[in-house]
Amino acid sequence: MVFRYAVGGFGLVVMAFGGFLLVREPEPWRIAGWLAGGVLVHDGLVAPLVIAVAAVAAAAGLRLRGVARAALIVAGSLTVIALPPLLRPGGVANATVLPLDYSRNWLLAMATLAVLTAGYVAARAGVRRVARRRAAKPQG
Repeated sequence: MVFRYAVGGFGLVVMAFGGFLLVREPEPWRIAGWLAGGVLVHDGLVAPLVIAVAAVAAAAGLRLRGVARAALIVAGSLTVIALPPLLRPGGVANATVLPLDYSRNWLLAMATLAVLTAGYVAARAGVRRVARRRAAKPQG
């Protein structure tokens, strides 16, 4: 319980520091707009998608609902973080501002997430299979 209060207190200190930095900005409404946009994207896109996939998985009787939700949450978070460079208009005047191929890198991150998720699911299924075989084996 003490640890929970310590983490909560640390969170409050970090939030207060962030609020202090926000107020010191010359145009705090621009940052507040981005923060509000993040909440809207999460509540309007990411959360409903995760809920829909979880509902479909539950209706299909899949036992790996938590894994699918976790992968979708990570994919949604990566997508929200990658949106500014992905949606940037055309080229930029200074080539060093956004020098990477962000679309390709985002696709690579999504593919890596899919491979890691599939690997985790396969490993978990293998462990369960071995455990079932050991449990079914007659003790001698």
